[in-house]
Amino acid sequence: MVQSKGKLFEKDLQETASLYKALGHPARLAILKYLSDIKVCVTGDISEELPLSRTTVNQHLKELKNAGLIQGVVQGTKTNYCLNPEKIRKLNEMSEAFLNSLDTEAGEVC
Repeated sequence: MVQSKGKLFEKDLQETASLYKALGHPARLAILKYLSDIKVCVTGDISEELPLSRTTVNQHLKELKNAGLIQGVVQGTKTNYCLNPEKIRKLNEMSEAFLNSLDTEAGEVC
């Protein structure tokens, strides 16, 4: 019988994997970088900054928002997007903890 990943893996590994999955596309990384570079919330069309259609950008924004990495606040017919600094800090801490737990000397044996 197949077990769910919730039973097979620790909660922190599942959460880290979920965030990494949200980062698993270059367009999403570009969106995060853009929001970080401009240092303000963006109202309007982020697709003007990327070589992608508005529909495609909106799908990537949805994935980032679902992961909690960005925040989107609707104001009238537009949405203001910005980074979620708390979640970005948590991602940084989780990544650092995970990568530091890996024994890099083990690879030298192969």
